[in-house]
Amino acid sequence: MKTKIICLGICFALFLAACSGNKEGYNVTNTADSTAIYARSDTSTSPKLIRTANMHFKVKNVQRVCEDVTSLTTGYGGLVMHHTMQSSVTKNYENPISRDSVLHVSAYNTVADMTVRIPSNKMEEFMNMVGRMAMYIDTRNMDIEDKTLDYLSANLKMKNQTDIVKHQNAAANQGQNIQGIKNDLVDEKVNTRRIDLETKYSTIALTFYQTNTIVKEVTVNDDPASFKVPFFTQLGNAMSTGWSGLNDVVVFLANGWVLFVLAAIVWYGYFMYKRKQAAKIA
Repeated sequence: MKTKIICLGICFALFLAACSGNKEGYNVTNTADSTAIYARSDTSTSPKLIRTANMHFKVKNVQRVCEDVTSLTTGYGGLVMHHTMQSSVTKNYENPISRDSVLHVSAYNTVADMTVRIPSNKMEEFMNMVGRMAMYIDTRNMDIEDKTLDYLSANLKMKNQTDIVKHQNAAANQGQNIQGIKNDLVDEKVNTRRIDLETKYSTIALTFYQTNTIVKEVTVNDDPASFKVPFFTQLGNAMSTGWSGLNDVVVFLANGWVLFVLAAIVWYGYFMYKRKQAAKIA
């Protein structure tokens, strides 16, 4: 009897040991499978490289290069994101050529800024084509930013958040938290889309200028002082005005000759009266 009990105990102990061994093997297998899944996710993610570049150069004609760059961008399947062209006067000179005309001589420079997006696999070729439009290149830079790990992190977060959202019915009392997780899921999706777009298309900033341009232009003289009458003309006008004034005085005196005759008669009568008075006294 004791022998049977001992045998049963030994069998039970062996059974427990076997079960324990199976559990450990199960955990190891699960861990290995999980590691393999993350490893496959890691290796299956293609490199996410974001390329940006800029170029500063001099051209013969800014307007023409703007048109050529736009056409080249369209031909490569890209898009012009920003375009600005500005001209500013550096020097200005004015020279009167007559009383009513002035010659304007201006020196101005023209600068253009363009930002384009080009398929990443055509970026180097595009920059080489633009470089051929330049008289010479001041600077040319290119930067590459690796977003592979950020992209992988966003995908893994989306997977976790998706799993949580799938089981939201089991956590109905945590509705606010589930809504926050949904919003985070949307943000991660947008982030991955943004990385995909920036990886597919490269951003290139172009700044170019040309030699200062000289422009000559004859315009109307808008200075009233330039229309002032010359000195000799003013002097002649003054003499003519004085002669006209003298004529007016003579004419006025001629019109009043009767008054002068009456005044002469009165003066003569008074003179005779004084003379008679003096003779009486003598």
